[in-house]
Amino acid sequence: MALVAGLRAFGAKWPSWLRRSPWAPLSAGFCSPGSARPAGPESEPRLTSTRQQDGIRNIVLSNPRRRNVLSLAMLKSLRSDILHEAESEDLKVIIISAEGPVFSSGHDLKELTGAQGRDYHTEVFQTCSEVMMLIQNHPVPIIAMVNGLATAAGCQLVASCDIAVASDKSSFATPGVNVGLFCSTPAVALGRAVPRKVALEMLFTGEPISAQEALRHGLISKVVPEEQLEEEATRIAKKIASLSRSVVALGKATFYKQLPQDLSTAYFLASQAMVDNLTLKDGQEGIEAFIQKRRPVWSH
Repeated sequence: MALVAGLRAFGAKWPSWLRRSPWAPLSAGFCSPGSARPAGPESEPRLTSTRQQDGIRNIVLSNPRRRNVLSLAMLKSLRSDILHEAESEDLKVIIISAEGPVFSSGHDLKELTGAQGRDYHTEVFQTCSEVMMLIQNHPVPIIAMVNGLATAAGCQLVASCDIAVASDKSSFATPGVNVGLFCSTPAVALGRAVPRKVALEMLFTGEPISAQEALRHGLISKVVPEEQLEEEATRIAKKIASLSRSVVALGKATFYKQLPQDLSTAYFLASQAMVDNLTLKDGQEGIEAFIQKRRPVWSH
């Protein structure tokens, strides 16, 4: 039985990482282990593709004809792919990439005209916010693999990921101000990834920054030549996948939990996490393996 369906059936609580979103539980559900792909309750176009091997799930934005615009359907598809069997021990890391020369051009402006109305617009931005928070709250690391332009909510998606590797041809922008729609939601992720004055210049002018500038300001983790992009992102993912899922999940959750705290509280939370880490089977296995001068054998 799918996790979400089981939780609903037995009245159990939602996983703590999923409850961190103020909008959880989410409408998109997990799928049963036998499903090849996650499926939502409604018949909606699938605008992403996925594959998973050796603990690494690749999610690809697959609408290059429309510059991988983050339409409501695309956001729901991405959300479903991120949620799919999220608590499976077989999942260690996720890579998000895109087809075509544009990683993502952001929201679909055709969905944001007055004809759709306030309720529809609210659903668009709520769903987008859910996706961005899911990335941070997800138990496994999520890597953005960027090859091309990432603008507005597309830039927000990159900024929200735990790690971002980009080709040297990539660029990043929050140009909403140029069409009269300030990038307020992308600013949430951008302002937490780069210095304030860098973020505000991007937001106030809408001008793009290069991959090297993005690296210098902390928006992305690494810049590589285009022909080395997939190799480098996969290398990082394979390294993460070789480690203990439970240890990495605890470390990721603790990192984000302590980040907004004052120094004393941050150290208190981190110290508790270190003690909790020692109670994990893999925590003790790693230490014993080090002492015994052997490779650790992780439980998952």
